[in-house]
Amino acid sequence: MFLGLEREWSQKTAGIRTFSLVALLGALFTILSTETELGTGLLVIGALLVIVQGIVLATKGLLEEDETLGLTTSVSMLVTYGVGVVVATGYLIEGVVVAVLSSLLLVLKRELHSIAWGLSRRELRSVTEFAILAFVVFPLLPGRRVPVASLGVSVNPQEVWAMVVTVAGIGIVNYVVVQNYGGRGIAVTGFFGGLASSTAVVGTMLDHVRQDADAASYAVAAILLADAAMALRNLTIAVAFTLPDGLLTGVVAPLGAVAVLGVGIAAANADWSTEVEIGLESPFSMRNALAFGGVFLMVVVVGAVAKAQFGDVGFILTAAITGLVSSAGATTSAVVLYPESLGSDAAVYAILASTATSIAVKSGLTVMGSDSQFTRSVAIWSGSLIVGAVVVTGLVTLLVT
Repeated sequence: MFLGLEREWSQKTAGIRTFSLVALLGALFTILSTETELGTGLLVIGALLVIVQGIVLATKGLLEEDETLGLTTSVSMLVTYGVGVVVATGYLIEGVVVAVLSSLLLVLKRELHSIAWGLSRRELRSVTEFAILAFVVFPLLPGRRVPVASLGVSVNPQEVWAMVVTVAGIGIVNYVVVQNYGGRGIAVTGFFGGLASSTAVVGTMLDHVRQDADAASYAVAAILLADAAMALRNLTIAVAFTLPDGLLTGVVAPLGAVAVLGVGIAAANADWSTEVEIGLESPFSMRNALAFGGVFLMVVVVGAVAKAQFGDVGFILTAAITGLVSSAGATTSAVVLYPESLGSDAAVYAILASTATSIAVKSGLTVMGSDSQFTRSVAIWSGSLIVGAVVVTGLVTLLVT
């Protein structure tokens, strides 16, 4: 009935009654095939009848140019028949899920068509590459821990790739948000743009300040929002991937403080309704994914050597340096090495160090601009984020102990 309801609402020839009868036909044939000697042949005959009927309707629609008769309606009828069979077999929940999801696909026709037609060739290629890495490469990787050379460090390739896919997925989602809603204000542009590419946010803001000195206030806000988004992303990675092995609670207070303070300071310093366009590159590319994987591998290898020579301090220093390029890469490395090769304290400090250096490097990039006041403002407020995180962490520590 769900499928028929949507078809009826869309004013198609086959509507709620037709689809309900097709589902009942599937259920009836299933019962007869299991309770009598007719066997599965009856189910096949029923399916063939639905297919033939669908072909006839679709052909008639093409010949008569009747929009109420189409291939989608024909396929929907076959799905409805299958739902009836599944439900009669005893898989009630599965049948309902298929029916509801199928109805949703039909209802979202305009939105899905709009998305498909609005994709550029580069964006479509990006989505395809992401799907290959997420659904083809991931299952082929070993699901056990594998030693990295002779460094005394082991990693789970599937776990590592899951993080690469997660970070890439976050970038794609935020690319879509910025592309569709970026014109709605600095909050969307700065925060979601920062998740997709914080460097792009800084570069865009520098251009705006060069063209208009009055843009400094919302430019500072955008960079602070990018910092907040980056901290929230690192916090999400650290929490989501360490739950099974013992949550890294030490990152919650400082990273949460950076996120909250970043949003709060940005709100106080700029008009959030200010519209800013930000130019983002393709949402995903094989090169970017491999580059992220390379950063991760570098941190693991160099960090392992540094840890062997200088203890935990060596790995933390490596993570801090990596944060100049990719705090996500450093965070991912710390999470993957925890708890087998890295203690909780070292993992927490590594994540926080990479986050701090990432905030600092965004501030440093503003030196490339010509507005010294803008550079000072970014430096002061960025420093405030780090100091605020330290203060909040200290207060939380005192309260807990």
